[in-house]
Amino acid sequence: MTKASHDQWGVARRSQAAYIHGLEAGIGMLRHRLSLPLGESGSKRTPGGYRSRREWHAKSRRLALLEARHEAAIADWRAGRVRVVRGGKRLLNTRHHLADAQLTEPQWREHWEAHRWFLQADGESGKRYGNETIRVTPDGEVSIKLPAPLTDLANAPHGRYVLAARVRYAHRSTEWADRVEANRATAYRIHLDVTRARWYLTASWQTPPAPAISLETALARGVVGVDTNADHLAAWRLDVHGNPVGNPRRFFYDLSGGAQHRDAQLRHALTQLLNWVRTCGVTAIAVEDLDFQAEKTREKHGRRKQFRQLISGMPTGRLRARLASMADATNISVIAVDPSYTSRWGAQHWQKPLTTKTRRTSRHDAAAVAIGRRAQGHPIRLGAPPGRSLGEDGTAPRRPE
Repeated sequence: MTKASHDQWGVARRSQAAYIHGLEAGIGMLRHRLSLPLGESGSKRTPGGYRSRREWHAKSRRLALLEARHEAAIADWRAGRVRVVRGGKRLLNTRHHLADAQLTEPQWREHWEAHRWFLQADGESGKRYGNETIRVTPDGEVSIKLPAPLTDLANAPHGRYVLAARVRYAHRSTEWADRVEANRATAYRIHLDVTRARWYLTASWQTPPAPAISLETALARGVVGVDTNADHLAAWRLDVHGNPVGNPRRFFYDLSGGAQHRDAQLRHALTQLLNWVRTCGVTAIAVEDLDFQAEKTREKHGRRKQFRQLISGMPTGRLRARLASMADATNISVIAVDPSYTSRWGAQHWQKPLTTKTRRTSRHDAAAVAIGRRAQGHPIRLGAPPGRSLGEDGTAPRRPE
């Protein structure tokens, strides 16, 4: 329980750091725009001044509000104080809206107590079956090492309590059995699912990091370029020369609903993508190295609410973590490329040539081709000199006449 509390504190601490980072980005952007004259136009990367004095005044008041929030957050950070609700803040707030949640008070109490009832233990390599506290044998027998004050309740030797029920793993059961038979560290967590009225024993373990391979080896059979969007992944296979092969593919997901639903949708889409890549005989995937953590603030994009919702809905961080772990399990390499101009140049130079009477190429499909070619080192723009896609100053060079 002490370790679980510490882990929860660590998660809240990281969220607090991200919150402070977002406040600092918003404060910096507000100060920049307030320092500019009214109506001054901005550039592609930096917004200009505010349109009217009324808007300038409203943003100056918001700057004072963000500065106050930042000061309070910094004070909590220095004191090591975080806001943690054991059981979850969302479930706590549901207590005040039972009618909307279609729950009675006793039903809510069951969920609340279930979220606070758990037993977990980290694994220990070299110990019997990889865990001394919660031991699970290969045939599914579960025993718990009781603390000294409760040893009189033990029903097995050495102060252990053996559960009457046995467990069975349907997912990755062979890998789990190999670990426990080799006495490798395996962590367990016992928890109650109130909706199904069943107890579950979750097993988890860490896998060693995959060794890095050379880019030439990864691209020996071509590459699959993947363009990340708010509701789907657009993919196209390229041969070793950078030419699109076959037809593009799309893998859709729905990121509405709760966190578990969003995670399942993303995992399902990535599973379909990796299975298709394996059938193509390709061993490398090229994705954009996107990060919108400092680009979501309304202080930067102003009235562009739809654009802010679009980039906020793109699961860039979660997709990178999921894709790296799932691709490692399937022996597929992941190549992260610079996202600059991939969508623009892909639509400009590849969308029309790849469109036929029977195939309508979208902007996202063309961007997938641009991403794959950049991973292979080929120029994206047709007619551009080989070797580089950007100029020495980081801008797009002009197309030769």
